[in-house]
Amino acid sequence: MNDSPTTGLRVGIVCYPTFGGSGVVATELGKALAARGHEVHFITYNQPVRLGSFHPGVYYHEVEVSKYPLFEYPPYELVLTSKMVEVVQTHNLNLLHVHYAIPHASAAVNAKRILAEAGLTVPVVTTLHGTDITLLGKDASFKPVITHAINASDVVTTVSQSLKDDTIRLFEVSRDVEVVHNFVCPSHFERPPDLEFRSQLSPKGTPILCHVSNFRPVKRVLDVIDTFARVRAEREATLLMVGDGPDRGLAEVRCRELDLVQDVVFLGKVKNPIEPLLISDLLLLPSETESFGLVALEAMAAGVPVISSNVGGLPEVNVQEETGFLRDVGDVEGMAQDALSILDDRALRGFKQRAKARAAEFTVDRILPHYLDLYRRALDSSTS
Repeated sequence: MNDSPTTGLRVGIVCYPTFGGSGVVATELGKALAARGHEVHFITYNQPVRLGSFHPGVYYHEVEVSKYPLFEYPPYELVLTSKMVEVVQTHNLNLLHVHYAIPHASAAVNAKRILAEAGLTVPVVTTLHGTDITLLGKDASFKPVITHAINASDVVTTVSQSLKDDTIRLFEVSRDVEVVHNFVCPSHFERPPDLEFRSQLSPKGTPILCHVSNFRPVKRVLDVIDTFARVRAEREATLLMVGDGPDRGLAEVRCRELDLVQDVVFLGKVKNPIEPLLISDLLLLPSETESFGLVALEAMAAGVPVISSNVGGLPEVNVQEETGFLRDVGDVEGMAQDALSILDDRALRGFKQRAKARAAEFTVDRILPHYLDLYRRALDSSTS
């Protein structure tokens, strides 16, 4: 049986290594744990994009999926399970913290059973991030597996109260679910904005509006363009579109239709969206759904107010008329009015200050102790 120390934990983190919020949060959590003397082992199919270069106490284990003629689709979950078993045994991990119900939590639950047969007790902490619940939860074919993965985990967290409510509503949950919000690392924002880049985008010093996403339909990027068109009709401004995805082409077409090509800049994928946020004046986030809205929190940490939809976890982050405004999904007219009111020179400074102050309530130093408490709770319950 693995020992369960109160300091110097050995934690396996399983996540998607991509630009998405879940991968970013999982990676920053691992780096924060290592900085405080814990040992962290990332287990995934690519090095996480936010991991960067060498970090003492951080290790990466690649999950390699071999292609066999027998399998039409590579069996990633099975290979992931085997890799988790291997890493736990080789490095004597104390626990596994997995992000997303499937395939990560379901694979971890299987790994836990295999390890138990070898005499190792390794608790599983599962963090639910959103689409594993709100999207896959509507697919009946996944529901039994997700339900089992949730109920068989030792600790389950969600990144917002809204997501917790959805989890309980959509699945037959027979256990407690804890809310642990996403976070930002203040040190990432302690850098000067790239004023040369800003001056290139806005030579006259006019406001810069920003949108950051994966350009999927749920992000409603056409609403971003339509909102900006209404703002641009009233005053000079620039729109910075950060990211890429299936709806980028539609957004570019809409810009041509509305004669906005000269005022909209598509940056494509950016490894660190904090850099464009630091030169922006306002974030537009009109998503159809957001389990938390990490980019909204990152914008606020950069001193950028937010115009967002009022769905999911966004109202838990963006405070109406303090850090920005909340509107119904699709209300581009209202969002444009709110944007113009924020961009008024007399109002902008106050919104920026309040956004930054609100983000300070979600720093890693405030959130990490919650995870550590849950880790120790999981360890204590697994040895009792």
